[in-house]
Amino acid sequence: MKILLSVAFALLMVACAKAPTIQQGPDAEITFDGLVRIDNSAFSKAWIDPDVDLTQYTKIMPGGAEFEFRAVKKSNSTSAIRRMDESEYWISDENKEKVREIVTEAFREELLQSKHFEFANTRGPDTLIIVGGLHDIISRVPPDLVGRGEIYLASVGEATLILEAIDSLSGETIYRAIDRRSAEQAGGNLERSSSVRTTAEVRRLAKRWASRLRVGLDSIHE
Repeated sequence: MKILLSVAFALLMVACAKAPTIQQGPDAEITFDGLVRIDNSAFSKAWIDPDVDLTQYTKIMPGGAEFEFRAVKKSNSTSAIRRMDESEYWISDENKEKVREIVTEAFREELLQSKHFEFANTRGPDTLIIVGGLHDIISRVPPDLVGRGEIYLASVGEATLILEAIDSLSGETIYRAIDRRSAEQAGGNLERSSSVRTTAEVRRLAKRWASRLRVGLDSIHE
């Protein structure tokens, strides 16, 4: 039970009012690869291997990231005006690349601040591979339209984060988290739309996720 409790707190980003607990008994939710659901996780959904002692890990390796954008048809200026009441808008290749860069940099910066984990170049018994991805990325920001005046939005977009921690030698996934969030100001207040604001909100959300990962990793050894 002691190991179960330590595992439950590790990697769970304990930021909720109730302590995270691993489901037990015949009704416990178990994934196809044997991970058990965690209740009260700081992420929307999380699962873990309750038999793994995470204190053996002190290094991490980036395992790559996947970015998947929702398919939205591109509109010209005339049709865009007619679509101003819609909630999803086309994202240019340039802005897609910007999203990738912002998110990747946010995670790199945060993980470099870890007190107990360092980056590794080779696999080993003390190394976790961190794999991540943003899926179903959508934009709430309408295209720039001359003469439309100012546009105010509560959210510039949203995406689903999927994180996995994998044992570098066995290749087994020992932790998985899923979390869908909007990139928005605290409280969801309306803000004037601009490229600067959009970039800031995407960076804020990425750093929030990255910070939770870093804090969770460090909690293993605290």
